[in-house]
Amino acid sequence: MKKKWMSALMIPVLALGLAACSSDEASSNENTKKGASDQSVGESVDYKIIGIDPGAGIMKATEAAVKEYELNDWNVVEGSGAAMTAALKKAYAKEDPIIITGWTPHWKFSKFDLKYLEDPKGVYGGEENIHTIARLGLADDHPSAYKFLDRFNWTSDEMGDVMVKVTDGEDPEKAANAWVEANTDKVSEWTAGVEKVDGDKITLGYVAWDSEIASTNVIATVLTDLGYDVTLRQVEAGPLWAGVADGSVDASVAAWLPATHADYYEKFEGKFEDLGPNMEGTKIGLVVPAYMDIDSIEDLKK
Repeated sequence: MKKKWMSALMIPVLALGLAACSSDEASSNENTKKGASDQSVGESVDYKIIGIDPGAGIMKATEAAVKEYELNDWNVVEGSGAAMTAALKKAYAKEDPIIITGWTPHWKFSKFDLKYLEDPKGVYGGEENIHTIARLGLADDHPSAYKFLDRFNWTSDEMGDVMVKVTDGEDPEKAANAWVEANTDKVSEWTAGVEKVDGDKITLGYVAWDSEIASTNVIATVLTDLGYDVTLRQVEAGPLWAGVADGSVDASVAAWLPATHADYYEKFEGKFEDLGPNMEGTKIGLVVPAYMDIDSIEDLKK
């Protein structure tokens, strides 16, 4: 009888203890969340903007944005496009905050829910275009290639078809070949009346952005089908423009204008031919996951 009485007495005591523990845990969790929410955006990302290759136009624009918006405590982390997207993947999987340099077209916008931060001061400029540039004399030396390159243009959706396949692990040349085979009408618009050649050599330069890997492999496929012996040369933006200017690179479809490659355009003006946009309506700026409660670059000062 005594044991039953003590058991009955312990039940409410145990219940009270569990309730107290639950209350303490809830309070602790709430305090943790409160502490996290009390962090500024800068504190949550250690005042780091994850960038790409040093010297890239978007990096120069971002350094200018840091100064223009007086983000005195912030650092732009140099790296590569691959390192930037790896950091984005890691943060996104945990729903952690992250700020990156971004541009469209890029496959990350189809893989993740992202948004550009508003740029009220216009540091990154408005919409950009991707231009085709050629060395002087290309029209005389390789008229068929010149005619095709002058006509080459496509949309961000068309480029995205190739980019996503490459990002998923497919060989860029194979992805480009598949796109060309599936889009014969588009390719016919580019090559109508273009005469084939017999093994003429041509060198194309490109930067290692996913967008430019896609476009360069597509034009290389078409040029190969026209009979050209194509060499692809992956370089940084500066050497790309210098190569076109000195003639060691015949052409490139990777010139972002008017802002991203503005310095190179001005430096080498008169030493290359601008064939105009091959894609319109591109964009650069600072990008964050949509789950972050921030809308403008100005919010980084808070």
